[in-house]
Amino acid sequence: MQTVTLELRTEDLALLGLIPPGLFEKYEEVELLETLRLEQGWRLQLLRVRRRGPLKTASELERESRRIRAIYGLESFELVERRPRTHDYILLVRQRNPERLRRLLSLAGGEISPTAPFRINAEKVVATFHGQERALRRVLKRLDREEFPYRVVRASGRPYAPDEGTTPLTPLQSRLLARAWVMGYYAVPRRITLTRLAQQTGRSAPALGKVLRRAEGHIVARWLAMEGTVPDSEPSEGTPAREP
Repeated sequence: MQTVTLELRTEDLALLGLIPPGLFEKYEEVELLETLRLEQGWRLQLLRVRRRGPLKTASELERESRRIRAIYGLESFELVERRPRTHDYILLVRQRNPERLRRLLSLAGGEISPTAPFRINAEKVVATFHGQERALRRVLKRLDREEFPYRVVRASGRPYAPDEGTTPLTPLQSRLLARAWVMGYYAVPRRITLTRLAQQTGRSAPALGKVLRRAEGHIVARWLAMEGTVPDSEPSEGTPAREP
């Protein structure tokens, strides 16, 4: 498996039909947070969209949903969260893939998926893809053949190696932990409740809580192993902790 980060010009990506005309007249940046489903014909993605100026209210977006879908070529979108302080929307977006992207996805054969970091502004795109090296090479060769300009910023074939004696996260744990972090579940104060997060992932709150606790336990175990220290016991209430 390999991870490749590319830098492209936004105007070139617009030629693929991935960026609607006039998008950056109202928005500063779009960040792909997570791809939930990627088919040859369509994609379902969680996006952070930074607006120029104040955010519209949820009710305003709802009233204008038909116009917004028509302007930006969306099949559907759902407002997940508003972040007025940073002028960000978190949106769940379903969108049809243009023909050129369909051909690239067909060439990838389901062996490549977009991943973080993946950010787009008015001038450039930083796009990261993870998958089988042979599939990535096929797609890059096609872009070369079609004279589609890009620059490889980083390519790494080194997978994450968990510390010896600890259990690696499962794909499900990794996916849900990343979603929880992105949605602000670990922010202080929290920006989303466990119940709301569970609704977004299609799971019950108790089931999601159990997955997250197990994942958190693995991460803590790794950190303790890296530090080389595991406390014998937790100090009881009213008893000062011993100095190292």
